[in-house]
Formats: sequence, C-alpha cells, structure tokens
Amino acid sequence: MNDLLHRASGYLLLHARLLDRLRFEALFGGGSRARVLDALRGYQNADGGFGHALEPDLRGSGSQPQPVEIAFWLLDELDAFADPMTAAACDYLTGISTPEGGVPFMLPTDAPRAPWWQTDADPPANLNPTAPLAGLLHKHGVTHPWLGPATDFCWSRIAGLDKMQQYEARAVLTFLEHVPDRERALAEFTRLKPAFLAAVSLEPDQPGHVHYPLDFAPEPLRLPLFDTAVLERHLDVAVRDQADDGGWAPNWEMWTPLVQHEWGGYLTVGKLKTLRAYGRL
Repeated sequence: MNDLLHRASGYLLLHARLLDRLRFEALFGGGSRARVLDALRGYQNADGGFGHALEPDLRGSGSQPQPVEIAFWLLDELDAFADPMTAAACDYLTGISTPEGGVPFMLPTDAPRAPWWQTDADPPANLNPTAPLAGLLHKHGVTHPWLGPATDFCWSRIAGLDKMQQYEARAVLTFLEHVPDRERALAEFTRLKPAFLAAVSLEPDQPGHVHYPLDFAPEPLRLPLFDTAVLERHLDVAVRDQADDGGWAPNWEMWTPLVQHEWGGYLTVGKLKTLRAYGRL
C-alpha cells in the first residue's frame, strides 16, 4: 500500500468514525459501498433530513440543511444518488424551503453546537447550502420538484453577487460547475472569477481558518479557476502536511474535544480522494 494510504489507514483505525472508516475501505481498499450507505442511513431522520452530528459541529439529532449537503457529498463519492435517501432528503428540503425556493443556512435549535452556528428565528434562504445541494442533484441527473425552484433561486441570487466570503464562494462554484445551462454558468463564472479568487488563500501556510485552492477544487474542475502551477504547489503541501499520526487536521477552532477526530477522519478521506484525483496516489 502507498505510504500515504498506509499511514492514513492507521489514523482512521485509531480515531475516525465508523462512517469514515467504511468510506476509506470502500474508496481505497475494495470494501463494500453498501456498508457506507447503511452507515449513512443511520444519520437520516424520519423527515428525510440528516442530523446526529453528521456535520460534527452540529451535535443535535434533529435535521438541519447543512448535514444534507454532507450526505449529498458522500452519495456523490459513491455515485449513489439512486439510493432512496436522496428522494427522502429532497422531500425534507421542500418542507423547509422559503417561498423564494432556497433553504436556510441553519434552522433554529437549542441543541449543542459550535458557537458560530447561530441563526434568526425565521432564517432566510441562503446560497449556502442551497447552491451545492442543487448542483450535486444536477450532476447526477436527479429529478425532484424541489430542484427547479432551488435552481431559480440560485440563479437569482448569483446574479446579484459581486463579492463572496469563502463558504458562499465554494457553494456557488459547485452550482456553476454542474448546473445544466453551461452558457449561463460560464458567463457567471467569468464575471465572478475575481470574487472567487479573492475568497481563496493562495499562500499555503497562511494561518487561521482560510480556504485553499484544493478546498475549492478537490478534483479537477471544468471551470478554469486555478492554473496547473498553483494546484501542483498546493498538492505538494497537502502531501507535506500529513501529520505524524497519518491524518490531516482541521484548521478551525475545535470547540469540544470529540470533533477534532470526527473532522479529522472526514477530512483525511477527503484529502486522499483529492490526491488520487490529481494523480498523486
């Protein structure tokens, strides 16, 4: 086994959630993808949404929009959008959508959560996570009544943007990468490219909770946001930054000890996927 994989395997065995250990086995060790889906199913509620700390910084059992996005990224990596979890999640999104067609960033809750997870009593629709949710459904050819109004909402909000913070920029990029109207997507991408680049840290060792090129492009993009030299530099740094324990650590505040390794396992599998996508594994 490649040394990067071997060391990461040791980290995951010692520290990661069952879900992320099964992901590693399925993606890199010939393991069962059905077992990953079974594990993911345990995070889905009867209303079709996801909770139970699938997003580790939201500790409550109740459904929230953001964990649905995480679930969709996991379904994406397994090419498993035909699973019944997808339609149930879309039904949930329909139920929490605002009249504009999008879903809020977060719903009100009293459950334990990281201090930055706060919202209004009646939160508005937000591109984060509506845009990546819609983008991933388009990528996999899913048809559901939620998707049309959500897509219209995204186009409308994107048309009014001239700058973006990092999470919003990543959300918009996922939508533009996969939405079927390629001419419109390319026009908006071209207009917003300076705003995308302003949300990215090109300096690999910049401290703090910043987002780097590989966070925006964890696999090669159709939309040309970064040149090859930038990506290669950050791939070198990704290899360098594998910790002595074999994992990759988050670069934001760990507000309770458990989330250090819950995030670490999730990110470690993601980092290995990125290195493989660019031919480094």
